[in-house]
Amino acid sequence: MTTSRRLAERKVVRFDKNITKRGTVPETTAKKGNNYPVGPILLGFFVFVVIGSSLFQIIRTATSGGMA
Repeated sequence: MTTSRRLAERKVVRFDKNITKRGTVPETTAKKGNNYPVGPILLGFFVFVVIGSSLFQIIRTATSGGMA
């Protein structure tokens, strides 16, 4: 079975288009900017909760004489 000439030509054209596109990166993916998945306020709140709870635990352990 041989492929038709028209089908072969379409494959060649598609291949040639892919070859010319190689190495080109659109600017939208090259320069993202500062898009953080978590906002700075939420991050600050998380740090506050973690550090605050650890300080609270340290103070509670120190006042109880080291026994839980």
